[in-house]
Amino acid sequence: MEESETFPFNSTLPPASESPALGRLGPSCQVKLQDIGGPVGGLPSSRSGGHQATGLGSSGPRAFGPVCPPSASSLGDLGCASSWLLHGRKFTVCVMSGAGLQLVLFLCGCSVVAMGVHAEEPRVAGHHEAEHYMAAVYEHQSILTPDPLALMSRQQALELMNQNLDIYEQQVVIAAQKGVQIIVFPEDGIHGFNFTRTSVYPFLDFMPSPRLVRWNPCLEPHRFNDTEVLQRLSCMAIKGDMFVVANLGTKQPCHSNDPGCPKDGRYQFNTNVVFSNNGTLVDCYRKHNLYFEAAFDAPLKVDHIIFDTPFAGKFGIFTCFDILFFDPAIILLRDSEVKHIVYPTAWMNQLPLLAAIQIQRAFAIAFGINFLAANIHHPSLGMTGSGIHSPLKSFWHHDMEGSGGHLIIAQVAKNPLGLIGTENATEKMDPSHSKFLELLAGDPYCEKDAQEVHCDRATEWNMNAPPTFHSEMMYDHFTLVPVWGREGYLRVCANGLCCHLLYQRPTLSKELYALGVFDGLHTVHGTYYVQACALVKCGGLGFDTCGQEITEATGRFEFHLWGNFSTSYVFPLLLTSGMTLETPDQFGWENDYSFLRKRGLSSGLVTAALYGRLYERD
Repeated sequence: MEESETFPFNSTLPPASESPALGRLGPSCQVKLQDIGGPVGGLPSSRSGGHQATGLGSSGPRAFGPVCPPSASSLGDLGCASSWLLHGRKFTVCVMSGAGLQLVLFLCGCSVVAMGVHAEEPRVAGHHEAEHYMAAVYEHQSILTPDPLALMSRQQALELMNQNLDIYEQQVVIAAQKGVQIIVFPEDGIHGFNFTRTSVYPFLDFMPSPRLVRWNPCLEPHRFNDTEVLQRLSCMAIKGDMFVVANLGTKQPCHSNDPGCPKDGRYQFNTNVVFSNNGTLVDCYRKHNLYFEAAFDAPLKVDHIIFDTPFAGKFGIFTCFDILFFDPAIILLRDSEVKHIVYPTAWMNQLPLLAAIQIQRAFAIAFGINFLAANIHHPSLGMTGSGIHSPLKSFWHHDMEGSGGHLIIAQVAKNPLGLIGTENATEKMDPSHSKFLELLAGDPYCEKDAQEVHCDRATEWNMNAPPTFHSEMMYDHFTLVPVWGREGYLRVCANGLCCHLLYQRPTLSKELYALGVFDGLHTVHGTYYVQACALVKCGGLGFDTCGQEITEATGRFEFHLWGNFSTSYVFPLLLTSGMTLETPDQFGWENDYSFLRKRGLSSGLVTAALYGRLYERD
């Protein structure tokens, strides 16, 4: 793992713009310069962040590909645009001029149809630049209102939000010095969280539909009322000459004849916005899968937002909890041209399976894409973990001890390479992989009755099997077996899912590890169906400690982990001591089994897991 350069933000910064909309520069934090897909300078990294990669590569696993509708950035004077067929559904966009257009803007908010909005022509670039782009994500320690339940005036709310926007602008200035072309800021970073529907209202900007009007808030600040935050973000994009992705609260008036209209006569949305480098509002996404957010409404129809850029093509966008659900996250990636995701989040880490950087990296590997994730930084709430992830490399920041924000800058390949799978492996097969294939070929047939799983030849396979036990992990009831000895083969089953582990340990440590399986409906902090095979380090030496949250480990493994998943949506989780991400040697499918393979861990194993989602059973 390479180290990265960090330095205080008060070092040799250019002066702030004199424009009132651009504001002041904020407090000191840290910046990290990284590279994905090519060297930026071979800079080393802090304990709480890192970089790792493998030399393996092939085209990333991608399926699907519906055709996106044409751009709506150029609008006619009157009437309805053509209807488009998208994901089997027909949409019609009506465009009006004059007072009619203003009414449409007022009522429509963000559109629900996915279409790219074209930005200005690409800059002239050299060969190396033509294959990469520069990206940044900022983990922000937001300045919060002391009491989110208290009522404030709009002016008081703007004073607080401008403090956060001052810090945002500072990051844009630093990123611009490094040639960054797109920067992502976190969810809730500007206004905060834990509001009621009433107390959040002064923090909300009015959001006209980017699909129905071309608007540059920085250059046209008086066009709409209550858009001060949008104006500042637009001016930052101009100042930094980069695309800016940020999250804010927005409001949209509605009429009583709208059956979904809330009683207070307005919709309130958790909204991501995208500005082009000339300050134009490109698009907006309203969060669909809300996480106990009483202040906000879910849109009546899911937004599927894909925006186009001159430097890297199509980007998809969604927010935080959306990552665990089919719509919109998986829907967006049916477009094979979407190779990049921007992801504002306010994620509370939950080990051993759902730390922020863990699921971010798993998503990048599973879909063979680049994933630009910006998390909020509030360690006391378990909130940290941001990164720029590709299938083969990852640059991240996770720090539960330090204060202040953190900027990550990386050079990113426009066409990310995917992990190698069995179908395209050309290297000489090692004995452990031969044994894995032999075990697959002889896997016993299992049937499930009302009480338990029965497998032919199960006795032959498990003559010396350790005892199974049960323990709570991630608030779910896992069935586990202890992992003893220097090498072995283990299998554990529950509810039709069987998880297998073939392992060797170079040295034994005085730690307890266990292989666990869960196949069922998760019902705490959200309801969704999970299939999981997990090799985890336990919190102590007792079976009841397996599933506890730990971050340090010394046990090294070389392993194959696989399972007979009922879903094709399986995410590889690989986490080692000190919240370090590792890249699997292989991840894919063999004989209808999803498998994960790794040799040569850089540090002790915390978690190796296959995390499957059966969206249709939610």
